[in-house]
Amino acid sequence: MDPCGGWLDLFPDLAELSADDRALLLGRVKETSLPAGAVLFTPGAACELYLLVVDGSIRVQMLADNGREILLYRVETGQSCLLTAAALVAGEAYAAEGVVERPTRAVILPADLFDRLLGASAVFRRFVFAGFGRRVAGILDTMQAAVFQPVERRLARRLATAAGPVTATHRDLAIELGTAREVVSRHLDAFERRGLLRRRRGSIEVLDPAGLARLADQCD
Repeated sequence: MDPCGGWLDLFPDLAELSADDRALLLGRVKETSLPAGAVLFTPGAACELYLLVVDGSIRVQMLADNGREILLYRVETGQSCLLTAAALVAGEAYAAEGVVERPTRAVILPADLFDRLLGASAVFRRFVFAGFGRRVAGILDTMQAAVFQPVERRLARRLATAAGPVTATHRDLAIELGTAREVVSRHLDAFERRGLLRRRRGSIEVLDPAGLARLADQCD
């Protein structure tokens, strides 16, 4: 852990913490390294810490009764987890699952430190609740897309905006789009027949991003 709190530069909303609150924060937090694939929390599990991602990515997803998964959001560099904050504020268990997507470094605040700063520091409260606002807006966008936009358009948009080859599996794409793996595979087959992409072992090569973007923008 950087004793000077260099990681705080990634969270500019905390820059105005008082000297006492900053010292309290830096004296209690711990840095941790999380391997890809690690499950951080599951539905029904008690929440005992507040996590800030310094580098990496954590996928937060929900599992339906039929076994289908849907991505709610990602916690990436310089971000905090909405569900973790909500569980701590409400004193409730987690309502979704958190999975590390790639090797991640994070800063951990124990629950009692989170509670103390939330009650004592207006700066920390603004930081936490600003995160609520941004995340809720993003989740609403995700739900709106899942309900009102065809999978074909959402998949086309996901591929059109990719930087380089897409290494996500069909299952990963299905979770991200809130659909079944078989549906993703069927649309990828169709895209490949139209010359929009080429599937290779372990990746998808986008051949015509402009064509995929046009498809994503088509009206129903």
